[in-house]
Amino acid sequence: MDVPVNRRHVLLASGALLMPAPALAAHPALVIPRGGGPFPPEWISAKTIPLWAEAPPGPPAKPPVVSATLDPAFITGVVRPELRVFRPAHSNGRALLVIPGGAYTFISIRNEGTDVARVMTARGYTVFVLVYRLPGEGWADRADVPLQDAQRAMRVIRAGAAGYGIDPATVAVLGFSAGGHLAASLITSAEEAVYAPRDAADTLDARPHCAGLIYPVIAATSPYTHPLSAQSLLGTAPTAALIERRSPARHVDAATPPTFLVHSVDDEAVPYQNTMLFLDAMRAAHRPVELHLFEEGGHGFGIGPANAPAGQWPTLFAAFLERHV
Repeated sequence: MDVPVNRRHVLLASGALLMPAPALAAHPALVIPRGGGPFPPEWISAKTIPLWAEAPPGPPAKPPVVSATLDPAFITGVVRPELRVFRPAHSNGRALLVIPGGAYTFISIRNEGTDVARVMTARGYTVFVLVYRLPGEGWADRADVPLQDAQRAMRVIRAGAAGYGIDPATVAVLGFSAGGHLAASLITSAEEAVYAPRDAADTLDARPHCAGLIYPVIAATSPYTHPLSAQSLLGTAPTAALIERRSPARHVDAATPPTFLVHSVDDEAVPYQNTMLFLDAMRAAHRPVELHLFEEGGHGFGIGPANAPAGQWPTLFAAFLERHV
């Protein structure tokens, strides 16, 4: 059987994502979900919710443009951030904000968006996949732009909760890689005023009820950060104060929600020590936290390799959410 090549594994490594580390000779190759390609049909047909009725905060000097070299499923050139909605056949009354990664240079909406929506809607969750603005595409206040969209997304979901039959109090967030950094920033900086209120939705709480961080970027500096993610978000010469502000493990406190952590120890793009930083911060703050470190998986495995233990994390995450309803 031919295994599709995940183009994302060749895009990042101090700038380009690495192929997962080779498995032992006795092990079969990992079956990793595809990351690139065209837009998935379910993405095209999903309902779209614009985040901002008018132009987003901090307009760029010139409009962002779509990459001419990346596959469509690696979204770039985000002008109008949005949510794509995926509804379950039988709702459990709860919702999940999903934030795909892509080093803050693209948004990987197949393996960290529609795949995730498929496995979580099967468990009854209404899933909202976030297409957020990319900080390196010319926006003002680049280090705040993704968090502006993530805060607004939580508020928009809660404002429309009745229409989806979901409980606004139990909306969780799930982020991957750079999207994991954004999710970690959201749960630790939900009250940071990064944009001026626009409407009644902005009176609502932006802090998720629970969180899942999957191979997240947590550190903003060496030796553990992912350099391309950090540079895309912070620029080439960030101040110490900016690094501090966008280092989410340093902002864990008594209000940080229960958090589920996943990483593989063979991740060469985003070292597993990123997740350990967040674990230690949660433990120091006496907050509920659960960690799963897997032997293999590399980086960017989405819902997980189908033939390895890391592929079990969605089931474990669903159980974690059930424990924290």
